[in-house]
Amino acid sequence: MTRSRFAIGATRVAIAAVLASLASPLLAQAWPDKPIRVVVPYPPGGNVDSAGRIIGAKLQEIFKQPFLVDNKPGAGGMIAAEAVAKAKPDGYTLFLGANGPILFSPLIYKKNSYDWKKDFLPISSVSFTPVVLQVNNAVPFKTVGELIAAAKKPGSNLTMASPGAGTQNHLASEYLQHKTGAHWITVHYKGNAPATTDLLGGQVQFNFDQLSVALPFIQQGKTRALAVGSAKRLPQLPNVPTLQESGFPDLTVETFTGLLAPTGTPPEIVQKLSDALRQILADKDVQAKFATLGAEARGSTPEQFKQYLTNEDKRWTPLIKQANITAE
Repeated sequence: MTRSRFAIGATRVAIAAVLASLASPLLAQAWPDKPIRVVVPYPPGGNVDSAGRIIGAKLQEIFKQPFLVDNKPGAGGMIAAEAVAKAKPDGYTLFLGANGPILFSPLIYKKNSYDWKKDFLPISSVSFTPVVLQVNNAVPFKTVGELIAAAKKPGSNLTMASPGAGTQNHLASEYLQHKTGAHWITVHYKGNAPATTDLLGGQVQFNFDQLSVALPFIQQGKTRALAVGSAKRLPQLPNVPTLQESGFPDLTVETFTGLLAPTGTPPEIVQKLSDALRQILADKDVQAKFATLGAEARGSTPEQFKQYLTNEDKRWTPLIKQANITAE
């Protein structure tokens, strides 16, 4: 009798294991049969939100289900990221993140709420927006070298406007100081808008800003671009050198957006989404929409996006620790 019960128990365990192994493919085949939530870590109207709405409309066309943008701002994007990390990994909750919320916020805010390497599966990159180093027009510098040289002089009181601690804009500033031995005063603002206002008003001398924000002021002659953070010169600013041309051959500075899913999401769903996004982001009309945001639409495989995140993590995390950058 004991052996018989043991055999029955073992059979039940084996059946359960088989059913579990079949569950993921079956779920992936049925997906999606209801709306999908795309959680964005910023308020409506910004670049990440706009990216979510562009790709959401196109994903809806492909998968015949609504892709609903859910804005959850706060704590450097951690509120949104943590919500997705804890969500059921069934393909119905996705995270459209950027540099800070994905890679740096847990370190900067000193909270171990999630770890992108453990809690998320990269699906695809979506867009890349280069950063521009620009100065107020009253400032005489015409090159990055002139700015650095002035910042090295004793008694230099140059000030740089940052939209917040740990942003890509701030990290670019810290990188240049670390590499050159230059020093300037960093003034942190709550976002790009007040930082730009003070740059235009002359309260600060320069900043690093996304092309989408900086370009109108450069074109109007209100600020002067010294360098761009892209790997190649930008068609919008063909006469402005890159940071690499300006003496920093290993430096690119760009903000990215990318789509991720909670760890445990069936790989078949991740692959379907990645394939769809690469198709969408190769479309010329979609690329034109991103270009109006000052961004380049560019998809990737899950493996390529994971490698990109790994490289960015290795580049910037040691600098955050060395410079003791925190949100406090």
